[in-house]
Amino acid sequence: MNLAQLGSRDFLKAVRPFVGLFMVLLLFAMDAELRSLFFKGGNFKTILTQTVIVAIGAMGMTLVIVSGGIDLSAGSLVALCSVVTAKLIEHGHGLAAVLALTVLVGGLAGLANGGIIAAFRMMPFIVTLGMMGIARGISKWLADNQTVNPEVPLESVNSLMDKSQSPLTFFPLPDGVWLALGLAVVMTVVLRSSVFGRYVFAIGSNEDTARLCGIRVNANKIAIYALAGAFFGLAGVMQFSRLTQGDPSVAIGLELQIIAAVVIGGASLSGGAGSIPGSVIGAFMMACLANGSSIKDWPNYMQEIIIGVVIILAVGMDKVEPMLQRFIRRGK
Repeated sequence: MNLAQLGSRDFLKAVRPFVGLFMVLLLFAMDAELRSLFFKGGNFKTILTQTVIVAIGAMGMTLVIVSGGIDLSAGSLVALCSVVTAKLIEHGHGLAAVLALTVLVGGLAGLANGGIIAAFRMMPFIVTLGMMGIARGISKWLADNQTVNPEVPLESVNSLMDKSQSPLTFFPLPDGVWLALGLAVVMTVVLRSSVFGRYVFAIGSNEDTARLCGIRVNANKIAIYALAGAFFGLAGVMQFSRLTQGDPSVAIGLELQIIAAVVIGGASLSGGAGSIPGSVIGAFMMACLANGSSIKDWPNYMQEIIIGVVIILAVGMDKVEPMLQRFIRRGK
C-alpha cells in the first residue's frame, strides 16, 4: 500500500463518524414534525448534556481499544464512583476534593485492571469482567444497598449537569459539557501528538513488534487502564450530578454504550485505530438517536434496534473499505 492509498484510508476513517452524524441529522430534518422540535437550541443543550457521561467514558475507552484491549468494568466503576461522590459530599468535602478523590478511586481500579493484565498476561475481557462484579459489589456495600442522598447538597457538584438555567436556549451550557469538550481537545492532542499516544497505537497495531522496538508494553498498558479508570471515575461524578444522588444500581450496561460510541467513532476492536473526536461524535450520535426517538414517542425497543443497526454498520465499514479499495485497484 503506497502513501496515497494509506492517506486516503486514514482520511476515510477520520471523516466516517462525521458523515454518519450528518446522515442522522439529515434524516431528522426530512421529518417536518421532528424537525420543528429537534432542531432547537434548548433541545441541543439537552442532547449535549445527555452525551457527557458516555463521551467522558468513551475517551478512556478509546485508549483501551486503540491499544488492543477492552474494559467491561466501565459501567460498574461509574456506579461506584457516583456512590463515592455522594459519600464524600456527606462527609463535607468540597468540589476539588470530591473530583480528585473520586477520579483517584476510578484510577486505582483501572490500575488494578492494567496491573493484573500486564503481570499475568491475562485476557482484558476476563480481568475487566471480574472487576465489573467487584466494583458493583463494593458500590452496593458502600451504599448499604440503597441510594445515597447527601443531606447537605454541594451545589458546585450538582450544577455540573444542571441545564435548568435558560432551558429553552442553547446557552449557557452546563459546566459538565464544557469540561467534556476541554478534555476531548486535550486527549486528542495526547493521543495524536505525544510519545505516549504513539505508543498506544503501536501496542494496538502489533504488541510484539512494539516490544521489539523498545516500548515498555506492560508499563504503558498499566498507564492506559489507569487513565481509562480515571475517566470512568469522572463520569461517575457526572452521573451523581445528573441524578443528585449516589445510586449503586445505575449505569448497568453503560459499558456497552461507551464501547458502541468508540466503535461508531471509527475505532477497530482489533486495535491500532481510533480517535477521540470520533468517539465523542459517536456518543453524540447515539444521544441524537435516543432524543429523536423520544420526540417521536418510539418505544425503547425501537431505539435499541436502531442503535444496534448503526453499530453493525459502523463495524462493517472496516470490512467494506478494504474490499472497495481492492476493487478500485483491480479496475485500474
